Amino acid sequence: MDVRQTIGWNLRRLRVAKGLSQERLALEAEIDRSYVGRVERGMENVTVATLEAFAGVLSVNVSALFAEIDPRAPKPKPLRSGRKQKEPGR
Repeated sequence: MDVRQTIGWNLRRLRVAKGLSQERLALEAEIDRSYVGRVERGMENVTVATLEAFAGVLSVNVSALFAEIDPRAPKPKPLRSGRKQKEPGR
């Protein structure tokens, strides 16, 4: 797996674990949603500033986006489609 694919895999894994859609991640990181999708597919050369923005939204260190992937690991599952329920008090 090349570095772009590793970053994309980890970005998706961390985003899904946090329950964030690509759209929500993009909005909070002030990045275009389609760009997030291209990064997750390993199609973009990501800048350090963009990595910092993703890491900040995901509350992880930038190094988490470079974590080595087990080649036998299943692909991160997508989030359930549709709108999420609003949290009480929001």
